[in-house]
Amino acid sequence: MTAAHRLTPALIYAALTTSVVSSLGMLLVPSISREFGVGVGAAQWMLTINLMVGAVATPIMGRLSDGRGTRRLLLVSLGVILVGSVVAAAAPTFGVFLAGRALQGLSYGIVPVTIVLARRHLARAEIDPAISSLSVTVATGLGIGYPLTGVIASQADFRAAFWFAAAFVATAIAVVWLRVPTNLEPQSTQRFDVVGAALLSVGLAALLTGISQGPSWGWGSVPTVATGVVAVLALLVWGAYELRSSHPLINLHVVRQSSDVLLANLTAIGLGATLYMSLSIASIIAQAGRDTGYGIALPLFWAGFVMLPLSAGSLAGNRFVRRLNPSSTATMLPVGSTVMAASAVMLWLTSDSLWEILLAMALFGLGMGAAYAAMPTLITRNVAISEVGSAVSFNQVLRTVGGAAGSAIVGAILAARPGPDGIHLALGVAAVGGAVVCVALLLNMIRTRPRTG
Repeated sequence: MTAAHRLTPALIYAALTTSVVSSLGMLLVPSISREFGVGVGAAQWMLTINLMVGAVATPIMGRLSDGRGTRRLLLVSLGVILVGSVVAAAAPTFGVFLAGRALQGLSYGIVPVTIVLARRHLARAEIDPAISSLSVTVATGLGIGYPLTGVIASQADFRAAFWFAAAFVATAIAVVWLRVPTNLEPQSTQRFDVVGAALLSVGLAALLTGISQGPSWGWGSVPTVATGVVAVLALLVWGAYELRSSHPLINLHVVRQSSDVLLANLTAIGLGATLYMSLSIASIIAQAGRDTGYGIALPLFWAGFVMLPLSAGSLAGNRFVRRLNPSSTATMLPVGSTVMAASAVMLWLTSDSLWEILLAMALFGLGMGAAYAAMPTLITRNVAISEVGSAVSFNQVLRTVGGAAGSAIVGAILAARPGPDGIHLALGVAAVGGAVVCVALLLNMIRTRPRTG
């Protein structure tokens, strides 16, 4: 059995942790609200705190993965996620439950770490297919995780879903322990950028808190404005510091100087926002009652299955990309974004029936499979191996920030215009956002294509 046949499945299994933990979010907010006797707005903190910790932890894990003991880092991270899953499952109070969700936030950093391990251990011909598969594991896994969460929570309760997550993470730890090699040479011996990590952590935490809580706090309120100011100042200082640092947490010179890396990062924000807005609204439509004028009244048991076509589509898109010539990978970014934009437009114009939503999810998955597979491949080709972890993790953070922005936009629109009009407007904004990203990528492809004659 080759290294790819042994290692790649093990890394994919570990990366599925992100999907399993992510699927515990959106569907379970109403259940958490009822179980702990808190409002839906307060229950949304189970998403916010998980997202916030993930955004802070991901770049730190990415940089640490470029140094010694990457396998150990993966095992320790999975161990923390396991503890968080157990704490959340057994939590007697809402505060303890949130602590468990915070620990689970490390799951966002798992995929960049697995990509570093693939880049480090596999033969050159095996690297791109492995990275392509790892990059869409989250999307593929969500199509499986959401149905499982819905089935388990509807047949038992939310605690059973978290116990399932704990059991899955435990098996992932065993797989990594048995299959991931231990004889790693350090790829980077530079010292860890503590100042850069602190500044980025403050900036991202403030940014995501302001974005996530803006709809409930009020966009013009003192807390929202204050967190926004803190975020902007911290991120500006961080950027200036990183550009002057000899051992930066994230090498911004690479991001600035490589057009492919810059393109992948800007696309991550735009597609992240479009995707999260569309998926959020699709989930709302699926569970809302028919008396709302837009819902199709699926019970929790079946609501999770709405995401299943997303999984199938992303898997198909990924397999298509893997069959292409490596030189064609860059083309998949505009192609994938075009399919995602078309899906968002379709969902905007036709979302009255279940089959329409299922078709839109399948197309979203197809576009994601192409675009999300292209992003990390473009990045890893344009950075030194000692920078892979931090560069890929930064791209992951930007996807998260885009998703948080999309979620906040949906919340703000529905708060201002509840009912069918708000749903339609939110889907329209997602469609326009996806179209803007698509057009920008197509124009860039035309601008940079080689001229003949």
